[in-house]
Amino acid sequence: MDILDEKLNGVPSMEIIDEIVSVRDHDAFAAKYMPDLGHDVKDLKVYTWRLTQWKKLEKKLTSPEFECGGHRWRILLFPFGNSNAPPNDTVSVYLDYAEPKKSPEGWHACAQFALVISNIHDPTIYTVSHAHHRFIAEECDWGFTRFSELRKLFSVQEGHTRPTVEDESAEITVYVRVLEDPTGVLWHNFVNYDSKKETGFVGLKNQGATCYMNSLLQSFFCTNYFRRAVYQIPTEDELPTESVALALQRVFYHLQTSDQPVGTTELTKSFGWKSLDSFLQHDVQEFNRVLQDKLESKMKGTVAEGAIAKLFVGKMKSYIKCVNVDYVSTRIEEFNDIQLNVKGMKNLYESFQDYVAVETLDGENKYHAEGFGLQDAKKGIIFQSFPPVLHLQLKRFEYDVQRDAMVKINDRHEFPFEIDLAEFLDESADKSVGWVYKLHGVLVHSGDLHGGHYFALIKPDRDTRWLKFDDDRVTPVTDREVLEENYGGEALNGIQPPMQRNQVRAMKRFTNAYMLVYVRESAVDEVLAPFREEDTPPHLKRRLDEERLQVEAKKREREEQHLFLTAKVITDETFSHHDGFDLATFDEKHWSPSDLPSFRVLKQETYSTFKSRVASHFNYPENKIRLWVLVNRQNKTVRPDTPIPENEPNLTVELIRNNMAARQNDLRLYLDVIPDPAKPDPPPGAIMIFIKHFVASKQTLYGVGKVYVQRNSKVQDLVPLINERMRWAPGTPLKLYEEIKPQMIELMKQKSTFAQSEIQDGDIICFQVEQSEKEAQDLESQGLYSNPIQFYDFLQNRVLIIFRPKYDEPDHDHPEFHLVLSKKNNYEKMATKAGEYLKHDPVMLRFTTTHAANGTPKSILKRSLNQSIAEIMVPGYISPTTTVILYEKLDVSIVELETKRSLKIVWTGVHNREEATHPFLLPKTSMVHELSEQLAKHVTLTPGGSGKIRVFEVSKDGKTQKEFTNSEMIGNIPEPVELFAEEIPREELEADEADKIISVFHFSKEVSRTHGVPFRFVVKPNEKFIETKKRLQERIGVSDKDFAKYRFALIQVATFKQPSYIEDDDTIYDHKFAPEDVLGLDHVDKSGKARAGTGEKAIVIRG
Repeated sequence: MDILDEKLNGVPSMEIIDEIVSVRDHDAFAAKYMPDLGHDVKDLKVYTWRLTQWKKLEKKLTSPEFECGGHRWRILLFPFGNSNAPPNDTVSVYLDYAEPKKSPEGWHACAQFALVISNIHDPTIYTVSHAHHRFIAEECDWGFTRFSELRKLFSVQEGHTRPTVEDESAEITVYVRVLEDPTGVLWHNFVNYDSKKETGFVGLKNQGATCYMNSLLQSFFCTNYFRRAVYQIPTEDELPTESVALALQRVFYHLQTSDQPVGTTELTKSFGWKSLDSFLQHDVQEFNRVLQDKLESKMKGTVAEGAIAKLFVGKMKSYIKCVNVDYVSTRIEEFNDIQLNVKGMKNLYESFQDYVAVETLDGENKYHAEGFGLQDAKKGIIFQSFPPVLHLQLKRFEYDVQRDAMVKINDRHEFPFEIDLAEFLDESADKSVGWVYKLHGVLVHSGDLHGGHYFALIKPDRDTRWLKFDDDRVTPVTDREVLEENYGGEALNGIQPPMQRNQVRAMKRFTNAYMLVYVRESAVDEVLAPFREEDTPPHLKRRLDEERLQVEAKKREREEQHLFLTAKVITDETFSHHDGFDLATFDEKHWSPSDLPSFRVLKQETYSTFKSRVASHFNYPENKIRLWVLVNRQNKTVRPDTPIPENEPNLTVELIRNNMAARQNDLRLYLDVIPDPAKPDPPPGAIMIFIKHFVASKQTLYGVGKVYVQRNSKVQDLVPLINERMRWAPGTPLKLYEEIKPQMIELMKQKSTFAQSEIQDGDIICFQVEQSEKEAQDLESQGLYSNPIQFYDFLQNRVLIIFRPKYDEPDHDHPEFHLVLSKKNNYEKMATKAGEYLKHDPVMLRFTTTHAANGTPKSILKRSLNQSIAEIMVPGYISPTTTVILYEKLDVSIVELETKRSLKIVWTGVHNREEATHPFLLPKTSMVHELSEQLAKHVTLTPGGSGKIRVFEVSKDGKTQKEFTNSEMIGNIPEPVELFAEEIPREELEADEADKIISVFHFSKEVSRTHGVPFRFVVKPNEKFIETKKRLQERIGVSDKDFAKYRFALIQVATFKQPSYIEDDDTIYDHKFAPEDVLGLDHVDKSGKARAGTGEKAIVIRG
């Protein structure tokens, strides 16, 4: 008994008292209690089972079997309940799949059913419940644990004359409707569902809110011509996180070859996106355009050049044709997609008719035709050609004037599997080959304006069925799911949705198509040509196959990790290079661990096997080495403790770790080389001591090996041993210090014995040649350490700080470098050290801290505070091993800078051109007019001009200026700021009251793609735009040739309307300008300095 409960898609039983229908009137009963779920019916069966002597029935029983829809069924009854309810309280009844074990593997049956208990004499007295379920091996019975309370069945209910169970007898009837499941996934729970096995395709993982991107990428992937073109971009020498082309190739290759959903993190990293960008839903149309632009530029100069234009670019012609005179004005433009209205349009055909609808210009709206004056005219758009792959954007998101907000249009809008677009083409278009288009993809949005979910429905080629690509899952779908369910509008077919489906159906209203992909029928075989093995670049295949093997090896290693441990071995060689505490660094917070020879060892490996591996690795005979186990002492040091016994054949590496080095994950060992294998054991009563040399003149500390000393000999007996080992003159005076623990380094009493000094195996003694007091003072006056106690204190506090140039990529003049400093050092010391490295005056350097998580600038360090390094490194939640500080080389002293404000101003002159950038350093109390006066000394003002300068910044949306008043203090201008200044034209200063001063900005094709610097412009009454244009051209100083390519549009920011392009005879003065309304100059951005779009963050793809 797997699932025995009222499921979500079940409905509690109900006592029936309205509209009396007999349980034996099969058609009427099914019509009333088994609502149409919108699926084709395979078979319907009604089976009745009579029961007597109810109170003597067994606790669980099953009816005889019956057949329906090619499956065998039976009723499963618990006459006294099958739940935790008190016994004899309820009846539980289920529909049971009769022979699950005999059915073929992977069987399933989708059934809708109603279970009824009725009176044997009066079939209108009954209790009924209905449900639907996908019956599978794991869930082969479904029904109602609390079908009814027993007492209700045995007593006469209101409105009836007899009980349901009378004389302990009743009939149990089941109505079973087996439904067709053409996709194989009807009501699937998707546990253990395998997209690749079921459809041949795999999904893409969602990074947070990247379903909009996933749906578009799957559409591109299934457009085989596009995939081939992307594969043709040369990427052999590129990195996937820096190259969009390579990252996209890799996503496509994984979609081709993987059995699991494919990740897109590498791709979004190549866009230059941070993880937060993956949690922002962007506009799909904008993402599509930006990605295509990026790929098009990558394809230039390669065999793939022109592929995107060939696939996606069509041409349209805008025209104005006079009715009464022979005058036509036309302009031909290319398009990558077509935006079609949904509101008020019944279907796609009507949307196209609306797009090419002709507007009549007459009455007050007559057209000014050159040479003919004002004329009645027809204005419209006609297509010259459609591309092989046609992207149609359905305008589901529009501005609602009443609500003063953007809204989603969920109106019903139908689209067909096939559409003939020939009638929307210009008469001159080539119609020798048909212009019939087949539906290839439907991109769907479910939800409202503020979010929701995106998925794609795609027919990959002529023969493959329609598939739904929903992030990491790919499933087959029916034609109805492609069309009807994505038209939008009211609940389907006007059927009153059944109770248990309410929520699902209500959501349908918000689920609709927002982008359609059609492929020209005559181009289908080329665009969707089957993909061949040789279409994949060999270098990509090779690279990814190698990576896959590495991933599999790492996965295997991870899975087997519990069987292994790591053994790290310290040798006399590694000790001689070690410059810190102990014999090696393991777990220091601000210092990286020592690089030690490491061995991955099976825990069950015997010590003798392991030892022979170590001996052979270091080229020693086995009898010449002994291994000591290092332990964590209570005083936080890590020291050799005992040698591993050699004569225990069953000793495993794991036993050594557990018994000799508890509290450690891995094994830390010291390799002790035995000078004379004939005498393997150390002298009796000897202690093994490690010695280190502190060289004050070089400020270094390093290991010089180990010595054996007698426990009862004196500490001073070590001096001649050290002099001999260092090859120094006998009698060279030394000072000896014991390294007890990091913050405890003590000068040793040379006359005491080692036993009195509590020295044991593995202890460390540091020596230094004695020096005079003067020598010590000389060192300290230079900021150096004169003895090991001071030097160990430095080691205790040392940190590695990485310095990077703040604004430049690292190069010869602005290198990236690192310094080792003490946390006790202050700003002054850090600046001095950095200045020495950069050969730059330290007071001409400015430093900025960074965010530990991503290395971005955090806050500028003030020299005047002279903080300690510990304060500068204030720990965040993330404690990295290294701290990154950004530096700038200044032209002025930091002292001056901290009392003054450094500003850079972009000068645009009188003609709105970015001519030069001028830096200024002025007291923070200076006014903006003083800044203007300083600027006037560096720029050339127009002779006979206004002589006045305006200082401003650009609004966030890039459309207007935000002017600073002359009396504003520059210290109050918020940081960071991009300042601009221009010469105010005389025309603006001399404008009279009747004139309007408006804002003008530059954009390219779409209003959100702003560039350049906005400016102000005078609009005069009764002036036709043809005259206004001449003044505009003079204002921005553009040549006739370039200006001819400009288009002019009125942008109503507040209403989100499409820009309305201005004709020569319009008078823009007559437009009632709202404060935010602006004039837009639509032209190509030659500056390469595009600005972010409005409101929503513009999509930027860098790689």
